[in-house]
Amino acid sequence: MNQPITVYVPRDVTALSLGADKVAKALVMEAAARGIELNLVRNGSRGLFWLEPLVEVATSAGRVAYGPVKARDVAGLFDADFLEGGAHPLGHGLTEEIEYLKRQERLTFARAGITDPLSLDDYIAHDGYRGLRRALGMTPDAIVAEVTESGLRGRGGAAFPTGIKWRTVLGCEAAQKYIVCNADEGDSGTFSDRMVMEDDPFVLIEGMTIAGLAVGATMGYIYLRSEYPHAEATLNAAIARAYAAGYLGDDLLGSGKRFHLELRRGAGAYICGEETALLESVEGKRGTVRPKPPLPAIEGLFGMPTVINNVISLASVPIILDKGGAYYRDFGMGRSLGTLPIQLTGNIARGGLIEKAFGITLRELLYEYGGGSASGRPIRAVQVGGPLGAYLPESQFDTPLDYEAFAALGAVLGHGGIVVFDDTVDMADMARYAMEFCAVESCGKCTPCRIGSTRGEELLEQIIVARSEGPQPGRIELLKSLCDTMLGASLCALGGMTPYPVMSALNHFPEDFGDTAEAR
Repeated sequence: MNQPITVYVPRDVTALSLGADKVAKALVMEAAARGIELNLVRNGSRGLFWLEPLVEVATSAGRVAYGPVKARDVAGLFDADFLEGGAHPLGHGLTEEIEYLKRQERLTFARAGITDPLSLDDYIAHDGYRGLRRALGMTPDAIVAEVTESGLRGRGGAAFPTGIKWRTVLGCEAAQKYIVCNADEGDSGTFSDRMVMEDDPFVLIEGMTIAGLAVGATMGYIYLRSEYPHAEATLNAAIARAYAAGYLGDDLLGSGKRFHLELRRGAGAYICGEETALLESVEGKRGTVRPKPPLPAIEGLFGMPTVINNVISLASVPIILDKGGAYYRDFGMGRSLGTLPIQLTGNIARGGLIEKAFGITLRELLYEYGGGSASGRPIRAVQVGGPLGAYLPESQFDTPLDYEAFAALGAVLGHGGIVVFDDTVDMADMARYAMEFCAVESCGKCTPCRIGSTRGEELLEQIIVARSEGPQPGRIELLKSLCDTMLGASLCALGGMTPYPVMSALNHFPEDFGDTAEAR
């Protein structure tokens, strides 16, 4: 008897938004009508979003890709014998040989798009839980040393060395310690956290469990943004399966060690991505920023020592424990070690996820991976690091993705999101939007952020309205002074980083402010 042919259709929310469910249904119905037995697997996304829904077929030569597939294309795929890898206009050959994917260094995203996200058997068959098994035989100090050696830094934006944070919590004496995952992914152009949680949730669970063993924490919380219902459902299902299989609970794999994990839905506020506001929200309070010190590593959740890491930071831990800190450290450049999942969005021909070692340039990403703008017009600017990231002009596209290289430009890598704009963009309007965003999302606790952003929005609106009249040196200088105040006096990064997009737009694109001579 012939075995059913395995066909993969992603369940990732990007694929779903483009009709993946309809494609999956059409495949099943067409196969049934032709008397063909299929084994349909709803995998995660490979991150090649311009090809979604990406249908893959398991063949003797490997998985063959077709995309972007619509339900109306399914009959034609069967006619072309796609179940045997037949030629079709939507065909891309072997998935692993697609140039966009082939040239990546997939460490954190090694399983994304390959496995069924909720299959523990799939996860384990693709090296899952090897890191935890090794960690169970190590001392907490040795685990922290391994993470320190890897050079892993916070992937949420601050880029603080993960090993130092963990060692601080390990050194604290307390009756209870916590691991908190910041999954409040709210930056524009970012989706790598969502992809981990939807496409490979066990890697996050494993990473948090290892973190608990490393610092002596027995309880973990995932703080998930409320706009991610698919991630919420997937995580809850994965957590339940991990408990049932002994990967969570009071006796981890018979070791006598314990770690429990729960999901907490976010409050829907951008400010709750800031670690202390996040802690306030988890505790059931209004999400406002706490002054520092004390640091959360010493007095965090419920006043106890707490590790707070981003999804990608924690999801990078299993491979570090599996293959060793030196293996991970050997990717990257300078002090930016390992890989960064880069998210390419905006006016770009081939948007998606690209995991590369630090050191790749913006120009390579924009043209060799992204294929230039979707509009076909010249790319004028890119914003890196979310809505509070700086705008970089074409003259800076050869900058390598490196924390220190970006800091030297007055920019940030942040969460690795890159939003692309062509030459039709109005940069003064983008600067005004940054101030507006800050005004709307401010928790209101400090005056520079609460009042400064409102005055900044008003000032930029005046500049935009009056720019046709010529130079406005008085308003430009006032805007610079306001930005300087927000940069130096805000309580947290929301107000402190809002000047980045404003000043970069002003410095690199002064003509959009009607003040070419003075702005320079």
